Amino acid sequence: MDHTVLICDDDPDILNALEIYLRQDGYDVVRAANGHEAVCAAKDEAVHLIVMDVMMPHTDGIKAAAAIRGASNVPIIFLSAKSEEADRILGLMMGGDDYVSKPFNPAELLARVRAALRRYTRLGGIKAAVGYKSLAGFYQTGGLVLDDNKKRVEAEGEEVQLTAIEYSILRLLMSEPDRVFTSAQIYEAVWDEPAFNVAKTVSVHIRHIREKIEINPKEPKYLKVLYGLGYKVVKIK
Repeated sequence: MDHTVLICDDDPDILNALEIYLRQDGYDVVRAANGHEAVCAAKDEAVHLIVMDVMMPHTDGIKAAAAIRGASNVPIIFLSAKSEEADRILGLMMGGDDYVSKPFNPAELLARVRAALRRYTRLGGIKAAVGYKSLAGFYQTGGLVLDDNKKRVEAEGEEVQLTAIEYSILRLLMSEPDRVFTSAQIYEAVWDEPAFNVAKTVSVHIRHIREKIEINPKEPKYLKVLYGLGYKVVKIK
């Protein structure tokens, strides 16, 4: 399958470089010079992944990602000269799937693009009785249901829209209810790369999942945090 990557940066030299690297790796490319153009392109074009700068005039990458997330769950990889952890966490909180600091290594960027697309396509481009069930990709605990065949999640009868990363984390936790997974175990299973200082990255995605599946995220019924140990989905019979 051919994949189209939307690239967005206000620096034309970086845009040109990104386009060259991605086209050499076999991807089609759509260009945008600012966040507003990226939001419009994401609506008008069939894109499978977005690589977007954070610091841009008019509409920056964070605001653009928030707008795009309202209608799409395609993976978003942020590019930024800011490498501080606070900036990385902010990008993830606003809907980003990954974060690459400038100046970036082309090989690393392409590896992250491939990994994000593998997760996204494996999930098919994601968009009930009481008790726990698990049968051929169907997982249920209480009113929380994950049907991996249909790539669909429901919480208390309502469909839940998750990003590819969020879906993969929830599927992992629901596949072994009551098992406690550390942040490193989650990261290595979902991101498919070695874990190093990943606790806050995982916690941001866990927070997003809880906000979507829990009636009261501050008093979660399904997705529990065991401080200092990890995370688990509770098995409800």
